[in-house]
Amino acid sequence: MSNEHRMIAFDKMQSLGNDFVIIENLSLSISLSKEDITILADRHRGIGFDQLLLLEESETDKALYSVRIFNADGHEVEQCGNGLRSIAAYCLRHGLTETKNFKLSINSRIVTLELFDNDIVSVDMGQPIFEPTAIPFLAEQQLKTYSLFIHGDSFETNVISMGNPHAVLFCSDVAEAPVEKFGKAMINYERFPEGTNFEFAQVVDRGIIKLRIYERGVGETMACGSGACAAVVAGIQNDYLENDVKVIMPGGELQVRWLDQKAGVSLIGPVHHVFEGQFLYPLKGKD
Repeated sequence: MSNEHRMIAFDKMQSLGNDFVIIENLSLSISLSKEDITILADRHRGIGFDQLLLLEESETDKALYSVRIFNADGHEVEQCGNGLRSIAAYCLRHGLTETKNFKLSINSRIVTLELFDNDIVSVDMGQPIFEPTAIPFLAEQQLKTYSLFIHGDSFETNVISMGNPHAVLFCSDVAEAPVEKFGKAMINYERFPEGTNFEFAQVVDRGIIKLRIYERGVGETMACGSGACAAVVAGIQNDYLENDVKVIMPGGELQVRWLDQKAGVSLIGPVHHVFEGQFLYPLKGKD
């Protein structure tokens, strides 16, 4: 990109406190570096967000648009359920779709989104992935749970991909869970070649769980759509949960449905527009 100064428009969106900056890049004229993204993500000197999403032209006729997602540390990631729901609402708000039911492409996966009244958006996240090499996770064979050693102790952990890797650990009380301590250890765990997102899950009953999430490149977040899906899938696999579950996170509630082993996982919940703005590019580096 030229160093000539220009204004770049963005929308700030949030779902359950999980917040996003969305930029339309259909002309592919915007190219942000890792440093640019970290500057924008700074909640004191920048805009502040958990993830930045670029909306681009689809490379397949199976999807209306393509999406790229970057964590606050500037690394591109494979999936974000709440981000996809937010970008669906963005498309409707800006007249980029004529229908409330459409498909987006992300990381070679096609996801189906549907917008309802009262700012409710549903996304079919596709089928969960359990095969270790596809997660990716280092294991000699596929198991329902794996013994992972964290700070000297062994924990039975579900390892699942929802298009991005997740490790789910069930506990008796998420309010007392050492999320920061375990999260930092887990995202850099040697058996996850590309890192992982980590969830502490507490089963309230067969239709409700509580969840806290530690995301790669972000830290603990108010909510995480793909993490909610992974936790419900893990709970169903362990026979803790039914197929339609309310997920309570610090930022609020989502509904997750996995009605059949061969079906995709549906994520349903609210999305809210926060504000529109512009920033001047090139960005100034941090002090």
